[in-house]
Amino acid sequence: MNRLQCIVMAKTVVLLAASNLFMTFAWYGHLKNMAGKAWFIAAIASWLIAFFEYMLQVPANRIGYSCLTLSQLKILQEAISLTVFVPFVVLYMRQPLKLDYLYAALCIIGAVYFMFRS
Repeated sequence: MNRLQCIVMAKTVVLLAASNLFMTFAWYGHLKNMAGKAWFIAAIASWLIAFFEYMLQVPANRIGYSCLTLSQLKILQEAISLTVFVPFVVLYMRQPLKLDYLYAALCIIGAVYFMFRS
């Protein structure tokens, strides 16, 4: 991987990680914070959060697509999604850490390996 590809990959990973943080809160944060509210209030709040997700995700994919295939971008996004989701579940939602998260992570690592091998 040359220097330009490393820069593109780093920008893509950082933007996708930030995007996934917003996405995770948009999709699941309302389960903790808005449990007593009507579903459509939670949906509106989630859409507002998702706006920021898309403001990061779209440029991340456009930047990443300059040196990654679409399949590589998708698998990278899934790996980042799991990396963001597990701390969210444990630290924010206060649910126990499960061994299943490790097994899922190993499967994702395998997927990343197969998508990025030369």
